[in-house]
Amino acid sequence: MKSIPFTASSILLAFLLLNGCSPSYEMHPSGTVIDVTSPILTQETVMVAPPSPDDIVGELEFRIGQGDVLSVRVAGLEQAIKVTAEVTAEVGAAQQGYRVYSSGKVFLPLVGGVHVAGLTVDDVQEKLQEKYMEFIKTPSVSVEVLEFKSQPIYFLGKLANPGVQYLDRPVSLIQGFALAGGIDPSADLRGARLVRDNRIVPIDIYQLMYNNDLRHNVQLRANDTVYIPGSDQQSVFLFGALEKEGQLAMQNGRISLLQALTISGLGPESLRDQQQIRIIRSNTPTSGEMMVVDISQILAGRSLDLPLQNGDIIYVPRSGVANWNQALKDMLPSFQAVGSVLQPFVQLKYLTDSD
Repeated sequence: MKSIPFTASSILLAFLLLNGCSPSYEMHPSGTVIDVTSPILTQETVMVAPPSPDDIVGELEFRIGQGDVLSVRVAGLEQAIKVTAEVTAEVGAAQQGYRVYSSGKVFLPLVGGVHVAGLTVDDVQEKLQEKYMEFIKTPSVSVEVLEFKSQPIYFLGKLANPGVQYLDRPVSLIQGFALAGGIDPSADLRGARLVRDNRIVPIDIYQLMYNNDLRHNVQLRANDTVYIPGSDQQSVFLFGALEKEGQLAMQNGRISLLQALTISGLGPESLRDQQQIRIIRSNTPTSGEMMVVDISQILAGRSLDLPLQNGDIIYVPRSGVANWNQALKDMLPSFQAVGSVLQPFVQLKYLTDSD
């Protein structure tokens, strides 16, 4: 979807067009004082996504997986087999380690392939002791992990050292930020997100880091992705009965509702009739709101223009009776086109179940 160009000249042109169309405004005698506190929000629904217990509770022990390299030492192994140059090299390979293959197995002298994926180090030691009892009377097996490669975590965006880290022990979200070198000062934590199993986890990183809300300090899991966007890339999204739909950049992080609508091609006559404009706002990754705005209050001079926030989604209904579910249905194709850059709260699945 193409972005809508945003320039100072385009805003000026839009306001000249508005000012040149007197029917859109009510005229008042000089010296008239008007109360501009009249509400323009005819409906406001606050929505909160509760964290799932499945996202908070995780395994407390490291479990071996594909790609890990194990050191396996078995006392008396050389005496239990005929020592040849080939076997000596094989036994000596233990000093370099045995890699866990995609099958989940390690291949060891005498016992061959042994499935170890999903087991703890203690589990592997017990399993190998049983295997080697067929060849050694009282085997003493020692196992440790030389390389941790099976449980990657991906840190992307505004971090000092973005990239891949590998779990070698239980790691919390705050500890993960430390592994990635810390958060960059230009980060937008309100838009930060934790992605797990192709979905956004309802965790509020802003509350965790700024308000020390440790409920959001979840334990990271293998293949988690932590994304921290920058505060220098702010925009809003406009859909519905407009000439230009899509992403609209905010200049210096600022834009009002009236500015956004006029830039998107909604003319003065159409603006005057808009009393059911929807705004979907992500306050944090776990909470947001849906607002219904009466734009005619602004045009009549009874209310101030509404400043928009980064990630706001503005929907102009194609008919005067569009309800919330109809609005979501109308916006769904556009959501799918720009889903990767929407604020995390908007992407939460439960939002589509709200009315």
